[in-house]
Amino acid sequence: MTLEDEIIGKQVLSKQSLVLRVTDSDFQREVLEKLSRLEAKMEMLVGGPQPGRMKAAEDRLMVLEKSDVRRGVYDRLVNAAIAFVISAAIAMHDHLWVK
Repeated sequence: MTLEDEIIGKQVLSKQSLVLRVTDSDFQREVLEKLSRLEAKMEMLVGGPQPGRMKAAEDRLMVLEKSDVRRGVYDRLVNAAIAFVISAAIAMHDHLWVK
């Protein structure tokens, strides 16, 4: 029993090559096409001479974070003012309204 027989797991009646032959030029062309597509995608994400999508997304994220922090501060100030007015009304209700 030969190595091919062991790989296939049965007797081979005719000798057939287990290797698929591909010409070098076809393989090289296919690899270069894939590399060029990959390079184009990377440039689109990272950006070449122009800012890429990732840079634009990071800039938008920073603007959103700043506005979120600013809005949080305004919300706290408004809540503090409302709490102060309600506390003052509760504390002064005997003096403000008729008994």
